[in-house]
Amino acid sequence: MDDFRYIAYDVSGRVATITLDRPHRLNAIVPGLPGELRRAVEAAEADNDVHVIVLQGRGRAFCAGYDLIEFAQRPGDLPGAPGSMDEGTWDPMVDYAMMAGNTQDFMSLWRSRKPTIAKVRGYAVAGGSDIALCCDFVIMADDARIGYPPARVWGVPTTAMWVYRLGAEQAKRMLLTGDLVTGEQAEEMGLILQAVPEADLDDAVSALASRIGSVPKNQLMMSKMLVNQAYESMGMAQTQMFATMFDGVARHSSEGMWFKRLAEEQGFAQAVAARDSGEPIAHGESEDFYSFDL
Repeated sequence: MDDFRYIAYDVSGRVATITLDRPHRLNAIVPGLPGELRRAVEAAEADNDVHVIVLQGRGRAFCAGYDLIEFAQRPGDLPGAPGSMDEGTWDPMVDYAMMAGNTQDFMSLWRSRKPTIAKVRGYAVAGGSDIALCCDFVIMADDARIGYPPARVWGVPTTAMWVYRLGAEQAKRMLLTGDLVTGEQAEEMGLILQAVPEADLDDAVSALASRIGSVPKNQLMMSKMLVNQAYESMGMAQTQMFATMFDGVARHSSEGMWFKRLAEEQGFAQAVAARDSGEPIAHGESEDFYSFDL
């Protein structure tokens, strides 16, 4: 594990702990991080002593999503699939291949034979929510925030785990608004297992990991496979294929392109503030897109 750049990996007793390790950027996702996450999960899978995997973020946040500031503010190529723009023409298949790879890396947490627990403090937003919701269990600080704001403009959650964890109506409530909810609200919605005061978060996760870790690995594997297979039979792979393709489309729609240009001209933070303000988002090349009073 010494070659990890963005991940820290540790084993104590029957618990493997994977830590997203970019605290200076709120553990935002950069190229290379999804692959390292998958390799860490595979290392835990291969360790006969490990019964359960805990995923956390170092510092004050779990994961703030993709690290898009540089991509969004830089003229030219769009995030997600460097090289997918050739002389101004978007290649959706290059984009899809890149994002599908990330999706499968995140889903290693779901498809791991060993149970996975996400420990969330601070923020699990956008791509960070994708990662957290791929875990079997999510325990959050009650004041932490989770959501997918790019659903307003410039993104679709490629793992599509919202619908599988919430059901149709609540998933639509989150994805048609792009709202963030607290850990306490997420527990009430049934999105996560438990929300606890931030000071109790480590103990709550440790207690669950210890309880699960006391069960033989073969029993854990059979029970997890049983539940997961039900969801796989619902068409999870096909849903993720559509979601990943739609994510690329969302970044190249007329609104998505204007969001990108706004980020280039006024900065990513300003573009996000406009997107999330609740003001109507103008269609196409309307000057109204720039009319947000920020």
